[in-house]
Amino acid sequence: QVRLVESGGGLVQPGGSLRLSCAASGSIRSINSMGWYRQAPGKERELVASSDGSTHYADSVKGRFTISRDNAKNTVYLQMNSLKPEDTAVYYCNADITTILGADLEFWGQGTLVTVSS
Repeated sequence: QVRLVESGGGLVQPGGSLRLSCAASGSIRSINSMGWYRQAPGKERELVASSDGSTHYADSVKGRFTISRDNAKNTVYLQMNSLKPEDTAVYYCNADITTILGADLEFWGQGTLVTVSS
């Protein structure tokens, strides 16, 4: 089985920074892509950033958020700077993984709450 474990959420003031981490573990042959989604109250889940050899960002976070990966640790990070109240959401880690049995599957983390408020 594969697990994604997130950390780093919390309460931050507008203009502040947070760094989210997500570590994948378990029966992994290879990780094809990793990324972050978020879901604000009353809204649909949306892609924030992804990394599959190249990086992709939602327009709303370009220039403020940076996604990076440590492939040796099967970990993806999301550095969030200049946070705004509208960034408040539950952030979910997502990964497209080929398991040791050869199956290409999508996995999700449990979510970590980011609250931007004064």
